Amino acid sequence: MNDKTDILRLLPDELEALITSPPYSQPKFRAGQIFSWLSRGVGFDGMTNLPLSLRTTLSQNCIIKTPTVERRLVSSADGTIKYLFRLYDDNFIEAVYMKYEHGNTLCVSSQVGCRMGCRFCASTKSGRVRDLAASEILGEIIAAELDTGTRISNVVMMGIGEPLDNYDETVRFLHLISAPGGLSIGLRHVSVSTCGLVPRIRDLAETSLPVTLSISLHAPDDGTRSAIMPINNKYGVSELLDACRDWFLTTGRRISFEYTLISGKNDSPEDARRLAAVLKRHMRDGERTLPMHVNLIPLNDVEGTGLSRSSREAVRRFADTLSSLGITATVRRRLGPDINAACGQLRINSSEQKQ
Repeated sequence: MNDKTDILRLLPDELEALITSPPYSQPKFRAGQIFSWLSRGVGFDGMTNLPLSLRTTLSQNCIIKTPTVERRLVSSADGTIKYLFRLYDDNFIEAVYMKYEHGNTLCVSSQVGCRMGCRFCASTKSGRVRDLAASEILGEIIAAELDTGTRISNVVMMGIGEPLDNYDETVRFLHLISAPGGLSIGLRHVSVSTCGLVPRIRDLAETSLPVTLSISLHAPDDGTRSAIMPINNKYGVSELLDACRDWFLTTGRRISFEYTLISGKNDSPEDARRLAAVLKRHMRDGERTLPMHVNLIPLNDVEGTGLSRSSREAVRRFADTLSSLGITATVRRRLGPDINAACGQLRINSSEQKQ
């Protein structure tokens, strides 16, 4: 299996180069047909407008790494679906399907596990096993569309893993989902989350891909942030926010700052005031404060962390304090409350059972 071509990973021009060369030696238009079929989750046998000989050769030489649904939890509250996907090598990842008025959103994973070590996150508890190929990230969307019978119009890379720690495959995935003839999801409908890998933020800005960048900030200062996010020991708050400022100046795309509220750690009105001050200090262009948004997230409880969710009153005070200081902030609506839609726990449980 390992020596077969990962055909779902190929961009249209690469697929064309493959299909016009031996052992296929097909006309160029066949590449477009195959790309369309692959994006719809169709296997080689189902590609009915291809010659049987070509389908046979494809199956002998290529692999389609679309994950399979191992388990699905459906929220009775809002229809949110939490997927546990099995990969071709029997590793597990998670994705979450969410319904909104403006369309259907899928939160996808980018790695099997994560090595970033954020204290509040279940995804990092067992470390990083491996990166996902762009085909496997793409396959999460295809599998969810097949399962729900709906079109995914928005994608957030906020599931298991750190997307910018898997930078090359993340960028390839962004090209794949936006390619004409495939899923054709506009990149303005895609959010890429990062805990703060500063060099990769700068690299992504230079690609001119018009994604939304979501920064997992979660603290207003180095002391607080380093205690819950080890990455801050390498790239501190000031360095990270300077990269965010440069992101906006390069791309013109507004930053979204994710801020998980943890009781007694980062959720006081004073924390809010310090957050507003540090954002205003760094997110500036001369006298102009740059557009930005703070997304407040009540903590999803994860067993063994010793951390707990802020009270509703603390969340309200924090949001009100930011707003009074001119910082646009909203509290994320909690989807799938009865299925614990935050990523990580299902994979850990399944991996433990597999051992």
